[in-house]
This record gives sequence, C-alpha cells and structure tokens, in this order.
Amino acid sequence: MSWYPEVLNGSVRRVVATAQNGLEVIRLGGLETEARPSQFRVVEREPMFRLRRYFADEATDGSRPPIVLVPPMMMSADVYDVAQDQGAVGVLHAMGLDPWVVDFGSPDSEDGGWNRTLADHVVAISDIIDRVHEHTGRDVHLAGYSQGGMFCYQAAAYRRCKNLASVITFGAPVDTLAALPLGIPEGVATRAADFLADHVFTRLSIAGWMARTGFQLLDPVKTAKSRLDFLRQLHDREALLPREQQRRFLATEGWVAWSGPAVAELLKQFIVHNRMMSGGFVIQERLVTLAELSCPILAFVGEVDDIGQPVAVRGIRKAAPRAEVFESTLRAGHFGLVVGSAAATQTWPTAGEWVRWREGLGPRPETVDEMTYEDQPATETGVSVSDRILHTGASIAEVGVGITRGVLDITSHTMRGTRELSAEAIRVLPRLARLGQIQPHTTISLGKLLAEAGAKSPKGECFLFDDRVYTNEAVNTRIDNVVRGLISTGVRPAERIGVLMETRPSALIAIAALSRIGAVVVMLPPTADLSASVRLGGVQTIITDPDNLRSATSLGVDVLVLGGGESRVLDTEPNSATIDLEKIDPSKVKLPAWYRPNPGRAQELAFVLLSRSGGHLEAKHITNHRWALSAFGTATAANLGRGDTVYSIAPLYHSSVLLATLGGAIAGGSRIALTRGLDPAQFAAEVHRYGVTVVAYTWTMMRELVNCEDLPIGPGHPIRLFIGSGMPRGLWLRTMERFEPAQVLEFYASTEGAVVLANVSGAKPGSKGRPLPGSTPVRIAAYDPIRGEYLVDEQGLVRECGVGEVGLLLGHATHNEAISGAMRGVFGAGDAWVPTEHLFTMDADGDFWMMDEKDAVVRAKRGPVFGQPIVDALGGIERVDNAVAYGVAVGDEELAVAALTLLPDSSLSAVDLADALANLDPAQRPDLIHVVPEIAISNSYRPRRSALKAAGLPKPGVRSWYYDPEKDGYRRLTRAVIAELKEQGSRALTG
Repeated sequence: MSWYPEVLNGSVRRVVATAQNGLEVIRLGGLETEARPSQFRVVEREPMFRLRRYFADEATDGSRPPIVLVPPMMMSADVYDVAQDQGAVGVLHAMGLDPWVVDFGSPDSEDGGWNRTLADHVVAISDIIDRVHEHTGRDVHLAGYSQGGMFCYQAAAYRRCKNLASVITFGAPVDTLAALPLGIPEGVATRAADFLADHVFTRLSIAGWMARTGFQLLDPVKTAKSRLDFLRQLHDREALLPREQQRRFLATEGWVAWSGPAVAELLKQFIVHNRMMSGGFVIQERLVTLAELSCPILAFVGEVDDIGQPVAVRGIRKAAPRAEVFESTLRAGHFGLVVGSAAATQTWPTAGEWVRWREGLGPRPETVDEMTYEDQPATETGVSVSDRILHTGASIAEVGVGITRGVLDITSHTMRGTRELSAEAIRVLPRLARLGQIQPHTTISLGKLLAEAGAKSPKGECFLFDDRVYTNEAVNTRIDNVVRGLISTGVRPAERIGVLMETRPSALIAIAALSRIGAVVVMLPPTADLSASVRLGGVQTIITDPDNLRSATSLGVDVLVLGGGESRVLDTEPNSATIDLEKIDPSKVKLPAWYRPNPGRAQELAFVLLSRSGGHLEAKHITNHRWALSAFGTATAANLGRGDTVYSIAPLYHSSVLLATLGGAIAGGSRIALTRGLDPAQFAAEVHRYGVTVVAYTWTMMRELVNCEDLPIGPGHPIRLFIGSGMPRGLWLRTMERFEPAQVLEFYASTEGAVVLANVSGAKPGSKGRPLPGSTPVRIAAYDPIRGEYLVDEQGLVRECGVGEVGLLLGHATHNEAISGAMRGVFGAGDAWVPTEHLFTMDADGDFWMMDEKDAVVRAKRGPVFGQPIVDALGGIERVDNAVAYGVAVGDEELAVAALTLLPDSSLSAVDLADALANLDPAQRPDLIHVVPEIAISNSYRPRRSALKAAGLPKPGVRSWYYDPEKDGYRRLTRAVIAELKEQGSRALTG
C-alpha cells in the first residue's frame, strides 16, 4: 500500500490548489496572468469616442495600411486586445498593419452617455474615418464585430464609401429577420421589438451586467459548460492560464452599458423594419441604403453562430449589389470569431492577408471566397443540423441540458404559420372594424388620421422627400402652423379652396391643413383647363407654390403662396394682393372660437377632383367617408404596415394618389415617399435609398421604367408591390417580369359612390378583382350602351347581368348618397344605387373585368364594341409597347380602330394580330389596326385617343391592317380598301 500516501498527498494538494485558486478568483475576479495589454496612444478624444492607435511609435512612416476596429455597443473596446499574442491588434500589427480601435466608453460613465442614439455612433465612425485618413494619408480598412460590423456597413453607406479601402465584418447580421436567434418567428420578434422600442427603451437603458446575462442566455449550454470546465480545472492553474484573459473578458470585464435611445433605434430600424436589407434607414435625418456600398467587403461567417447566423450575415450580398462581396467561413460560434484560439489562428491572419491583398502587398487569402446569396426558407438559418450536432453534442452530453431548447425550436416552427396569420389579422381587423363603425356623423378625415399618427408615434417617420425625413411630430407642427396662417387670411370650414401645386411636401401640408380646418380641397391639375376647373370647382381662393404662381394669379381669384424652399423668389406685381403664407408668424395668430381641429364628418365633402370623361371636364365629389373607405381599403388590400415605404411617382392631384396611395399609407402607418417626377435613374436611386417596398402608379406610367434598358435595379430590390389603377394587362405582365418577385395590386375606385374593387391575389392580370371588405356592395346592371338605356325585366325592374354579360357597374348608395339623389327602385322597390361611368363583366369566379367607359364604346353597326379587351389582347404581344381602341365615324356608324406603338427595333405581322385577338369574339375585334409613332398621354399617363379619333381613318401602308371576316384574319390596308370604307362603311369589310 505504498501508493496510498501519494494518492492522499495528491488529493490534498488538489484540494489546497483549488482553494488557493478559488480564493484568488473571489478576491481579484480571476487568476493573475501577468498578461499586459498592447501599447496604444489615444490620438483623438471626443465626447462620443476615444480613438486608440496601437503601436503608434512604429507606424509613423505611413507604410502600414490603417485598419480601424469598431466594437459593438455592448462590449468594451478591449475585445480586440484580450491577449497581445492572440488579440486582433497584436496579430494585425505583426502582419505589417496599422491598427486603430474605436473606444465608445460606457454610457454610464460618459457625459450624456445615456442619451446616445444609434445615429450618434454611425456619425462618429464616419468622423473617425476622416481623422484616420488625415493622420495616415491613406484610405482606411473599416472592420467591426457583431453590431460593430453593422455600424461599419451603415457608416460606409452614410459616407458612400469615401476614403474607404474595404469593409470587414465578423458575425455582423444584415438580414436580421432571416434567421433570428432560437428560431423566434418573425412576427413575434417584430412585435416584441416594436413594443420594446416604443414603451421600454424610451424609459430604460441596459446596464453592463444585463447585456452580459442576456448574451449568455442566448447560448445557455455553452455558458454552463464553460463554467463547469473552469470549476473542474480550478486546481490546475497552468491549464487555466492560457484562456483566463478570454474567460474574464467574457464573464465580467468585457461588457458595457447600452443607452436606451440607441437600443430603441436599433430595434426600430433594423429589427422591426429590417432596413439594412430594404434600405431607407435614417441617420441624422438623412436616408441611407446599403445598396450604395461600392467598396470591397469581406464578411466572416461562423458556421455555428446562433447570433450572427450565416443566412443573416450573407444578406449583405443582396443588400449591396454594387459591391464586391467576399466571405470567409470558420467553424466557430459568435464569440469564437474574434476571441480565442480560432480567432488567433484563422480570423485575424485572414483579415490581415485580406488587407494586404487589397493593398497589392500579397495574394488573395486561400480561405476567402466570393459570396453568393440564395433565398432560404423561413425555417432555415444557415446553421446545418450536422454542424449543430458536432458543435454542441458533447456539451449537451456533459451538461445534460438542451432538451428544453429543442422542444422550443420544434414548437416555434410548428406555430410559425399560425403566428404569421395572427400578425396579419392584427393589422387588418382593426381597420375593417373602424370602417364598420363609421356613421354619417363620425369625425374622420385626412387631417385627423395624421393627428392620430402624431399622437401615437411623434418620432415616427411620416414622409420622405429629397433624401430628407419628416417625422410625425414635425409634420403636424407644420400643419398646425399653416392652419393658423390660413385662418388669418379668412379660410373657414366648408369653404372650397383650390390647391395648385407640384408634388412636394408643402402640397401635402396644404391639403392636410385644409382638412384640419374642415375646408373642402379642390385639386387643380396644372393644365390648360385651369379657368374651367376653377369655375367648375367653385373656387374663390387658391393655394399655390412659386412654380405655379403666375398661372394662379391669372385666374382672378385670391392667391395664397406656400412652400418653395429657402431660396424662393415670388414673381408678383408690386401691388399684388397675393399673400405669402410663409411670412405669417403663426405664434401671433389668435385662433377664433369657432376653430376645432379636424371637424370633418363622414358625410361631409372633403375633396373635389377634376378630370376629363368623354371629352368633358367633370367634378367628382369625395366625402370624408369615401376617402376613408379608399384609405383603409388600400391599407388592408396591400397589407400596409409601419415597415412599408410607399413611393408615389404619380402627381398628388390624381384621384388614385389622393384616395389610395396617400390615404392607404396614412391609414396603414407607412412612410410616404414623394418624388419630383418620373425619372428612371432617380427612381432607381430613391428606391434603394428610401427602402421603397410599395410603388404607386397610374395608367401606363410603368412604361417609362420597364422600357429603360439600363435601369440600375437588380434582383435584390426591396419592392414587393405595385399599387394603382389603369395598368393595361400587357404592361402588367412586363412589370412583374422586370421587377420579379414584386406583384401588382390593381384597384378600381369609382369617384361616384363608394365602389372599390381590388385584384388582391394578382392571379388574373387585367382583372379589377372583387369588392374590398367594408366597401359598398356592387352589381352589374343590364345596359344598352348604344341607346344609353337600362334593360328591364317584365316587372319593370332593371335586370342584373349574368356571368359574362356586359353591363353598367352600380354601387349601393350610402346614407348620404341615398338622400342626395341616387337612383331608386333599380333592382327592387325602395333600393338606391349609384351608377359608375364604366361597363363591366363578371366571370364565373366572381372577378370583375372592366370593358370600357360607357361613353367611349364604339357604336358599330353590328353592335357595341368594347375597347379594353382589345387593348389587353394587343398588349399581350411582346413587341407592343402601348395600345388604344376608339371609334371613327364613317357615315352613320363607327368603325372600331386600334392604334399601337412598338418597342424599338420591333415589327409586327398580320399573323401576330390574328393570334393575339383569336380569343375575342369576331364581333369584338377591331375593324382596323395601325402602328403609330406615338400615343399621346395625359399628365397622369393615361393614353389619349382624342387626337387619333379626330384624325379619322388610318393611313394605308405596310403597318396598317383591316379585318377580313371571310379569312378570319387581318390583311394589309390599301388605298382601295380605304376608298371602299368611305363609300360603303362596314359593308366594305363584310362583302
């Protein structure tokens, strides 16, 4: 038994060593390693940061490429210097680089630290890049870990890569909703983040210990295993010392506090709205997008990283299509990417080799590859099952945990679909409920919804223009100031005020201010019909901008001028009665006793819209209820939410913009992006910079974009939906092909009555869809467009059309319309219906298809010929750009004529026409077809046929055809055929 004393002595020594080391850990927080940090000098010092330059004495000659390392908000800057021989700064310096480290300090020990915002950090990094560039005279390599990497992307985009040689990130998520930690469903994460941002972090900041505990809870298995390993080896000091610095850093010393505003902004912009991917995040009122990154990018990806998951990190490939993007993968978790043996032997040497390669000092690192991006299913995170098992299997076996987490993962995936449906219902149901609660005396208006948005989220972003962001608070303050100015000039409720302005923020403010007073907004299109528009709209006062001032002053009414920018100069006569609203001091205007903000009731008139129909100028009267119906209906159909940015390239005076685009965005809580006009290059830039998810169009507007061959928008664009009205079927298909995977949501909103149809599914391009929930019931009445009469049954009631039958669309009268003169006794005794101006048919599935305007139907001898099916059929030819159908009078009848334009370098044959029109009944095919150089369009991009109609019969030639019923096809139109048509009319075609 001679070995017994040795065993006993060994056990005693182990116990003693454990006690000694344990006492040292308790007293000092860890074992004394005698390791010293690398030498650095604080080169720049500001309230937001201290800029460290490591080994400054050895970098004075400027030969070393500078690399700036940015820590996350919640970690100390020492994360890059945990141990000199294994830390980032030591390794990079040894490779010939000039390392700089940003030290933000801890908010709890910095003056004003608790008030820091995320934008403060980004702007500080941009400032640091300028200072390092000034010190070194060289472009900077910007590198960041985790959230520090996100800062790097944001700062690089903010300065559009000026003075940057490359960006390097380590476990930095970009597509934050693609792979959330612990498999949390997207809907749950966004709602929780939204709540925390609005109600928690506006009042609370995160202390360092809270940050440490939170991150440890993200991987409880690894945390428990690390602590057990440490306790088991506490007797063996030599075994613990190599990793002691790392353990102490992650366990206690490496964590700093987060300021509440910065966390709230992070959650709002990059979790709730995911604007690292979509673009349109805001840095000091400037709109920024990663799509503008143009410098080379290297992203380090941890194969088993459950925080910066591979799918989320690789989102940079899609978010930055203009940049060269590379990746380097290693089997490591989130912390292992930058701290520990793997980082010392793989991460930092590869980062150093990358910098040397980009500087032309060495070859491309073997572990660096071009990054590819593929859309992943919602349940995929990029961390494979085998990788998880290999990485955590031993840990689970040792610690005996993990079952709970597995159960949670299974449950979260099972419930994901249900939660997403619930999230959609949460958005939709309150809107429908509010619509159902609107009664004639309910107060509802545009001004009221904007006020509600301001009260709910003052700092929320309301609209965007010229790369600037206007918050709800700023917008409502501006509206209230303009209200005071308008009241001081004599504007009162129910008074009709014309608005003659270009699409700009001041136009939106003017409309909202009039709504807030309770006045009626008469939208005046800047056309040659201004005098007639003013008379028809009953306008005695006009609000205009400097661009339209001369036109407004020529109309003989009172003129008020608003907006125009800081350098505005008004073109007025010296004794002019024109009033400049910008010169009125709102603080000196005393509000009268009658003023109550947003008094508009549902039954009251809100807008007068002017448009041409059948060659005549008509005024369409829109009540507050009608506007709210379109607003909430659009928000519901398009599923608009606070994460959407709705981009309007159509003018504000167009009915679909005022009713659907503007109204839907306000009702949905979405951002509204305004632009000065339709320019393809500007559109592409603003779509990415604003993070546009929904684009509003009118009629054939999308032609300008679809036909632009060099439009700089790739497959990674953020657009998910195009919404509008009047898009022809052929252009609809071309739009979806060009902007895949975006869909088209086509509306039909009558200005008469409260009819709102929407093709929500998009399954039938060209169809107007079905009535929106909450809108008025609709029916198609049997109607003879030739005689302009309804067709009645044997009881004298109007007959309702069957499936496939063409008739006039009617909307059930609302309470106010029933009183003011709707048609009564239509389908039954005592009912009330409001006729629209359009002929429709309904298919067997219940979808509505518009056939024509009732006054534009071709009155052919064989019966009515409807234009829209002809336009849709011809538009389906790939080479056709635009088409219109119209009637040309020949004797006592009309011939159906179709005019079309072709795409550049395209041709058309009679066979193409016959094939395209084969599905139309022969009686509904055009008699004549001709190719024209161009088709005139209106300011709202509606094709105009009046000039073509006035020109008469098409000219004969190789690009003109007539329909031959005997051949059931089209033949070349000759002079002889034209002569016969003039003499015999349609008999010349039928023999």
